[in-house]
Amino acid sequence: MVNENRVVALVGMAGSGKSEVAKILERQGFTRVRFGDITDQEIKKRGLALNEENERHIREILRKELGMAAYAILNRPRIDAALKSHPVVADGLYSWEEYLYFKNCYPENFVVIAVYASPQTRYERLSRREYRPLSPQEAAGRDKAEIENLNKGGPIAMADFTIINESTLDELKQQTEKILTHILN
Repeated sequence: MVNENRVVALVGMAGSGKSEVAKILERQGFTRVRFGDITDQEIKKRGLALNEENERHIREILRKELGMAAYAILNRPRIDAALKSHPVVADGLYSWEEYLYFKNCYPENFVVIAVYASPQTRYERLSRREYRPLSPQEAAGRDKAEIENLNKGGPIAMADFTIINESTLDELKQQTEKILTHILN
């Protein structure tokens, strides 16, 4: 039996607009599960400063301990609890293994939306964001690490829908709402 509530996973490189799409879906009644919350909690637990270097270090430790599906495994209880009453937007699925894990857990209720923006656009956005800003060099380093070490390309390539986010927030909202009508019908 298909559960009406779906898990919509957002994939894309840092600065592509995944969090903005997640906010749009939240306003449409989705419960947001931000995968990065796990990293932030672990950093605080260890008494480390919240920065790109420590975030990368913690992500690598968790994946070494639990495998490349670590964030899917760690976030599944939050997703399952939310699915009892709402659709879920999974903000920040990264690896191919996470993708396969969720395809297995929610075979008929799992949808992937890739959010794409060019490196130039993303690096500019990342340098201006209030929370965890990145220099262009840090952003490029993060891209390289995520592509080479986290198997991030697979979920992006296998997405059910792709949003090109090179324009305005209004255009992003329109594209997201158009996709949402396909997902929920």
